[in-house]
Amino acid sequence: MRQAGRYLPEYRELRTKAKSFIDFCYTPAMATEATLQPIRRYGFDGAILFSDILVVPDALGQQVSFAEGEGPRLPPITSMEALKGLSEEIDLERLGPVFEAIERIKGALPRETTFLGFCGAPWTVGSYMVAGKGTPELAPSRLMAYRDPAFMDTLIDRLVVASTAYLIRQFQAGVDAVQIFESFAGALTPDAFDRWSIKPISRIIAGVRKAVPGAKIIVFTRNAGVGHARVIETGADAAGLDWGVDGRWAAKTLQPHIAVQGNLDPLTVVAGGDAMLRGIDRVLEDFGGGRHIFNFGHGIVPETPPEHVATLVRRVRGQ
Repeated sequence: MRQAGRYLPEYRELRTKAKSFIDFCYTPAMATEATLQPIRRYGFDGAILFSDILVVPDALGQQVSFAEGEGPRLPPITSMEALKGLSEEIDLERLGPVFEAIERIKGALPRETTFLGFCGAPWTVGSYMVAGKGTPELAPSRLMAYRDPAFMDTLIDRLVVASTAYLIRQFQAGVDAVQIFESFAGALTPDAFDRWSIKPISRIIAGVRKAVPGAKIIVFTRNAGVGHARVIETGADAAGLDWGVDGRWAAKTLQPHIAVQGNLDPLTVVAGGDAMLRGIDRVLEDFGGGRHIFNFGHGIVPETPPEHVATLVRRVRGQ
């Protein structure tokens, strides 16, 4: 979960060489280096492509920029007329640098290291497109869904098609598996979760598998609570779990049907010491009886001491 980042001094040095974050994502040599840095340092079992979920709206024609210290900025799309101004199909040539980075990374990774690509789920990406930025309770996109569900249907449909094409091309470029990040699942009511999240993700997975039979796909529905169980319906191979999920519940409810990933609180690794070790051991105990990918319950945070991550890796591997 977001392996590369500001917690690594070598990443911070690399970041100073990019004009902007979006330029960083679109510079194959830099994206390759950022992806490989944590693998060199820790020898993780899997590498995660360095990119961003918002390259998809960018490749649909909605300009994306990143304000330093404030996050992404996009011209809000709030009407059918504005949506008509975007491309109906994703511009895969615009994303050529991402695919070039995938090819470079694949060639540089140890053969035993799994290579993961990713995209954002339509609801999460669409929420940024509607609001033009991240918003605490997703009010702009939720209101849009209530007031103009036909618009939201059209936007979600556009993103299903775009995300499917994007993930297929990632597989063709060399990734071994992909993750679909529904970072804003917790903002949705159960009915809305079904309509705007589970069903669109299911369509993406079916579309990817039609082109790439047997494609391995992980779905992460952050803050979905018991809704995590609905990931089984999507056809995903694994369900990513945030740190609020009761591991014993997940082991009983999910693991007999699907692999699970997670769910260590990233702040325990900032704290280190006994809190971190207890957290690691709890995850290993909860999920040790079934298929499990050890991981955080969301992305690693900038304040994380690199030496704590090294301790974590040793603990997980029983060293």
